[in-house]
Amino acid sequence: MGVSRGFMVIGSLYILVGMLIGMYMGGSNDHTLLPVHAHINLLGFTLMMVFGLVYRQFPEMAASALARVHFWLYQVGTLVLLVMLFLLFTARITEAAMVPLAPICEAAILVGMLCFAWNLYRNAR
Repeated sequence: MGVSRGFMVIGSLYILVGMLIGMYMGGSNDHTLLPVHAHINLLGFTLMMVFGLVYRQFPEMAASALARVHFWLYQVGTLVLLVMLFLLFTARITEAAMVPLAPICEAAILVGMLCFAWNLYRNAR
């Protein structure tokens, strides 16, 4: 699976999860998971779809090693961070228990974004 398709397929799975959480919150009138819902929809769906569409528009970007590094750093960082947020807001873990894994995931997402930005600068003409 190419980077473009990978981002879009996985992004579509995240929006389904985000919608299910939203439906649960609406039906139960329990909005405890609102931050998780927002992060899933933004990090999981919106940004992944944007990345996928940009890589589709600029195939030279998608063919680069930076794209693959971006893809894997973003996937792992986002998945682990979102699971940790879910556990935090359902009171299964504390904020203290998120250290050092959450900051590492945030750094992975940031480095992935830097790869994307650099790749965009170099190849999107």
